Amino acid sequence: MRKIVMAVMMAAMVTVVARAQQISGTWNGQLDLQVMKLNLVFHFDGGCSLDSPDQGAKGIAGEVKELSEQRVDVAFPSIGAGFSGDLKDGKIVGTFRQMGREMPLTLSRGELVRNRPQTPRPPYPYETREVTFKNDEANATLAGTLTLPANFVTLKKRTVVLMVTGSGLQNRDEELFDHKPFAVIADYLARHGIASLRYDDRGFGQSTGEVANATTADFAQDAEAGIRFLRSMNFSEKNGKKTREKPMFSKVGILGHSEGGSVAFMLGARQAVDFIVALAAPGIKGDTLLVEQTNALLQLSGQPAKMTLKQMRLTMAMQETNPWYDFFTEYDPADDIKATKCPVFALNGSLDKQVLPESNLNAIYNLQFTIYNSKPNTQHLTPNTQHLTPNTQHPTIKLYPGLNHLFQHATTGATTEYNHIEETISEEVLRDIAEWINGLK
Repeated sequence: MRKIVMAVMMAAMVTVVARAQQISGTWNGQLDLQVMKLNLVFHFDGGCSLDSPDQGAKGIAGEVKELSEQRVDVAFPSIGAGFSGDLKDGKIVGTFRQMGREMPLTLSRGELVRNRPQTPRPPYPYETREVTFKNDEANATLAGTLTLPANFVTLKKRTVVLMVTGSGLQNRDEELFDHKPFAVIADYLARHGIASLRYDDRGFGQSTGEVANATTADFAQDAEAGIRFLRSMNFSEKNGKKTREKPMFSKVGILGHSEGGSVAFMLGARQAVDFIVALAAPGIKGDTLLVEQTNALLQLSGQPAKMTLKQMRLTMAMQETNPWYDFFTEYDPADDIKATKCPVFALNGSLDKQVLPESNLNAIYNLQFTIYNSKPNTQHLTPNTQHLTPNTQHPTIKLYPGLNHLFQHATTGATTEYNHIEETISEEVLRDIAEWINGLK
């Protein structure tokens, strides 16, 4: 009799657990803010946390007020927000509250799935190796992925490019909103006979190292360690009965995006690399760049674009900064750009609102021309007029109409568009990078 009673009790407990699980797990929904749509992801697992992937925020801690089989009510004190809703026809229909504002929000079960058609999928027609290299001076170990085209060691040209991410700690794919630009670039280059190494920023992903006080100069030190690592790699070649060691790579270059472009020119000035691909690289001093960026974003939002350098400086003086920010605002890349004598391919999108091409791309072009005592081009760049063959007498510069800071085809170039564009990077940009690198002599 006791066994029967226990069996009945166990069955009842299983039923209660099953019902409670109806609202547990991961749910996602889209908040309509009129000026934009914001994706939110909720995790209900006894406790609660919130992700705002469009804003790059994950794991915002929540406080559970109610979590039953049919209803949820949670708060997120750190952002002054909350959500309550009821389970109806497999969805949670409710209200999102923040700063006194209430907005309808319906959640569907599961993770947010974005369509990113360019993200490479296995099987790959090339080799990938998980590698690490060290920046001994900073006691940092950088972990990355080395991508080698098929039959690479048999190629006459064995070119490799080290990829350096933009500002903010990022993984080796430079992942943002599920876009993986560096993975896409590595895939395209490998399919066109070019090797690459991309790595997690120090203190992020599988890489180690102190980041609290790290500046662009420190990240350049990491990149230089990566260049040394690539130059140290060899392979064995048999010639009859003899075997000899040969350098794995005949040319070692660097591809930097945004802040990574500054790193590229720092290494170019030290003559550490054989070539540079600079994607949306700064060509002007950091504080001036920030003023331009702020005004461009203000203009996009319909506000007066009247920020001045003096106002920017006053704002900075009133805010708590950090070593990275202090270095960025004071760093002027002019000397490094002028000291770079290897082949350079600098490119930008006409809709870039973070590193404006009119000032930055022209600055790179004009500063590079001083190396060759040539007459600089003082006119604004005209899209698609520059020849892509690498030239030792002048840099290769190209402005792409309609592309944003990530080199996506965009409407306005606003940062809020990055997430909603399915394209990760323009096919034209990929083609031009590969063509230019393969054209190096």
